[in-house]
Amino acid sequence: MQIKFFYIAVLFLLFTIPMEAQCAMCRAVLESEEGQKTAKGINNGIIYLMIIPYVLIGVVGYFVYRNKKKTKTS
Repeated sequence: MQIKFFYIAVLFLLFTIPMEAQCAMCRAVLESEEGQKTAKGINNGIIYLMIIPYVLIGVVGYFVYRNKKKTKTS
């Protein structure tokens, strides 16, 4: 079961889909810029900020799972 979960997690991390994460107002302002470097930077920043809560929830979930498994086996 654990190895199956590990392989699925690795697949999700390796095969990602590029996303656009701008609100409508930010997109309207940034689309008028030539080169789109600022828009790409803002997009990446939003994506990184969105990842942090999921990583924290995953870490807490892992520790809860590990502690429950320890108490079950002992």
